[in-house]
Amino acid sequence: PGCLLQILSYLSACDRLLKQGYEEGQVEEAMEMFQYSEKKAAEFLRLLAQFNDMGFQQNEIKEVLLLCGNQREKALEELVMK
Repeated sequence: PGCLLQILSYLSACDRLLKQGYEEGQVEEAMEMFQYSEKKAAEFLRLLAQFNDMGFQQNEIKEVLLLCGNQREKALEELVMK
């Protein structure tokens, strides 16, 4: 039963993130990267979109956000220095 609840919880979290307009592949990747923490995945996706809009490369953004633990200011500093 515990496993089923985890799956349902995961699917619900993915569904909520998809409804916010994020791509399915990105949602799944973010959920995996943050051990299925919807809160951390949502913050990662939000910052990814923000930095992407600023013109940074997606692969660099992902790397920096992981290194900085989703800390916006720190990540932005790193991206600007690259």
